[in-house]
Amino acid sequence: MPAAARAGEGDRYGIRLEEAYADGDRTLAATVASATPLQASRVLDALVAAVRASGHQAGVLSASRHKPVPLDEAAGVRLALTLLAAQPVSKPERIRHIVAGVSLMSTEETYYWYAKAVGPNADRVRRALRIFLAEE
Repeated sequence: MPAAARAGEGDRYGIRLEEAYADGDRTLAATVASATPLQASRVLDALVAAVRASGHQAGVLSASRHKPVPLDEAAGVRLALTLLAAQPVSKPERIRHIVAGVSLMSTEETYYWYAKAVGPNADRVRRALRIFLAEE
């Protein structure tokens, strides 16, 4: 899963998380989640963890970067789940609980929730995940 940085204000940047897959000779990508500079700053710990888990230094993330940063599948799924669950939340404490909760999940659990969070009942599943990780 490549993540691309999008320029923001000063040191801040937004991100777009894409899921890449091969279709014959072509590589296709579909956007899974995106975050504005403000939203990305709220989940920065999860973003840095995904980049480091994929073998990169945190310094690859910058407002001036335009090339995608390839992420390991498991790290990308964990980051996508964090973004999908935390995106509509504005309370910093709830966001911290969501980020911490997803980071404590096993790899299998993140794949389970990710599959549900992008499936046919995605909105309901994401809401359930938010309540499960950080009650209102």
